[in-house]
Amino acid sequence: MLIASWRSAFGEKQFSGESRSPRPARSFPHKTAAPRPPLAPSPAPIMPSFLPRLTRVLLPSSSLRPLLRSLRSSTMAAAAAGGTRARLRGVVFDMDGTLTVPVIDFPAMYREVLGDEAYDAAKRAGGGVVDILHHIEAWPPAEQRRAYEVIVPISSSRASIASRSCPELCEFLDSRRIRRGLITRNVKAAVDLFHQRFGMKFTPALSREFRPYKPDPAPLLHICSTWGLPPNEVMMIGDSLKDDIVCGKRAGAFTCLLDEAVRYGSLETVCNDLKPDFKVSSLSEVFSVLETHFDLMQQAEAA
Repeated sequence: MLIASWRSAFGEKQFSGESRSPRPARSFPHKTAAPRPPLAPSPAPIMPSFLPRLTRVLLPSSSLRPLLRSLRSSTMAAAAAGGTRARLRGVVFDMDGTLTVPVIDFPAMYREVLGDEAYDAAKRAGGGVVDILHHIEAWPPAEQRRAYEVIVPISSSRASIASRSCPELCEFLDSRRIRRGLITRNVKAAVDLFHQRFGMKFTPALSREFRPYKPDPAPLLHICSTWGLPPNEVMMIGDSLKDDIVCGKRAGAFTCLLDEAVRYGSLETVCNDLKPDFKVSSLSEVFSVLETHFDLMQQAEAA
């Protein structure tokens, strides 16, 4: 009965689902909506700025390395399968022994810091190679300061000779709009002196003050993040398997070993973490590596 009363009072249409006559649309002639601009194309994906921290803090580096290596390998494999060459948009160099010919007497400096007996023991333990920074890191702060009081003046004041191919290689990269950066275990003062003396600028240029330093991939990932590039579009070039190549491989970048002093023989039996993608005997050979294996013209035209 109650429903019947409502039907009688309000009319049948309220309950039959029929709608009332729609109201006329309200118009505002004095307000004309501006046409919506066309949607811009989605930007290319970039590496988030937090990736270096992510690799060091949120994820164990050992769990991330296979993924980064796989990405770099799949990039090269896909390029080869498709008859194309991989894209390269940035090159990161080691400084001492790569861009420059160092004139520092490193054994004498290490002996002054460690002492003769400790230096000889470290050399035997390292198979002839002494990682002076590794030793200093384990010392108390007072002893670390004393060590750096010896190392820093020598590293930053003694001149190095720039590789003869370095200026030409920089001009080549600039002409292809390929970015160039630098990672060294030397001090910042030595990097500043290099930039000032030879007039070549590498940005970013990370010295040993950036922690953790190579062979940890953090400095290379930091440069990739700064550039907004994925590691598989970047190459690391250096003269050390255990520092430069390991750093590049762990970051997922292409790697090129510079072996001017013929310190390394065949690399066929070297483990994957130490095996570079390319090996050259001089910086002048890098031209051929880049032009043969990478699509540099596409990069120049795109930029």
